[in-house]
Amino acid sequence: MEVSTNRAATFLDKGGTGKTTSAAHLGVALAEAGDDVLLIDLAGKQGDLAKHFGVWSEVQEDIENDDDWPNISTVFAEEWDQIASKLGDAAVDSLIVETDEGVDLIPAHPGLDSLDADLGNIDDARERYSRLERFLDEYIDGRYDTVLIDLPGLTNNVTYNGLWATRNVVAPVEMGPFESEQATALERDLAKIDDQFGVDVDLAMILPNKVDTRTKLANEYLEGFGEEYEGAIAPEHVPASQDIRNAADEGRTVFALEEPSTTAERAREAFLDSASVLQRRLGERQ
Repeated sequence: MEVSTNRAATFLDKGGTGKTTSAAHLGVALAEAGDDVLLIDLAGKQGDLAKHFGVWSEVQEDIENDDDWPNISTVFAEEWDQIASKLGDAAVDSLIVETDEGVDLIPAHPGLDSLDADLGNIDDARERYSRLERFLDEYIDGRYDTVLIDLPGLTNNVTYNGLWATRNVVAPVEMGPFESEQATALERDLAKIDDQFGVDVDLAMILPNKVDTRTKLANEYLEGFGEEYEGAIAPEHVPASQDIRNAADEGRTVFALEEPSTTAERAREAFLDSASVLQRRLGERQ
């Protein structure tokens, strides 16, 4: 697959590992480095990425006023090409919300609730899993330097669309045995996709997240992840920081904090360094 836009998806088959937070912060970090960045929220109808950037209220208002069509679930529909042909550039432009932190966003929508089942009704597997790839190829490629997609914390038809479309995974992991097992399972799943469909999905980055290096156990797992995933490990771990949670509750990332704590400063640097390495790795995969 030859594209001019770098693509990656944040994914691990487990909730609560920081996928949305990582997508938001890596996106802003890439924007700080000069990239035009588009984030796409496929993680569920709750709209966590939109909340992260303080734009959820306007998204909700459009939904309540029935001014929410087309939306992210629409691009998976068989009729999308006809819709795009009829509406022209407005079809894609209406999907995109600008944020105050230099990234654009296609927010989640309640239509995502039924999307997994809708895709499951498509008999041909290649057709079922390639809907998002076709949308990015034809309508997004070239508009942005980087597209980051936040996927659900479970493996389903939506997830497979995201993996198929991006061919690159960023897996945020906490320091624990279950996350280690899930990272191993992720590698097996990616190999299975390649075996079954000839679609090579790369584990572009393992991003240790919410790391408290004051504990011996966290340090042991951090060292273990570094050894196990030497070619994919992020250059810096993201420290545990209350500022990250507080900023998200306020509808912003730590990059927008005027007086960040020491851990927030370290988180900023970790995301900036990781974004730079991710940018290089994705470029090498083009």
